[in-house]
Amino acid sequence: TSVQLSELLWRLLEEGGSRLSCVIGGADGLPDELRPGAARKGGPTEMSHFSLGKITLTHQMARLILVEQIYRATQIRAGTQYHK
Repeated sequence: TSVQLSELLWRLLEEGGSRLSCVIGGADGLPDELRPGAARKGGPTEMSHFSLGKITLTHQMARLILVEQIYRATQIRAGTQYHK
């Protein structure tokens, strides 16, 4: 849900020192080395992830939807009525 995504994003921002990176996968998803649970040299051993859905989107549409979802998460955190 949007509320769950908001909670996830804010938790990650708090844990990451206000830094958050988002990766948009290709039509076949993310490569194995970027999937949750993959060990990364010099980085965290676990990554959080979420899906924009099971449909295939162009990268342009995925970016647009991701930006809107991040904005929605900030509005949920701020307590506005944007998400309703």
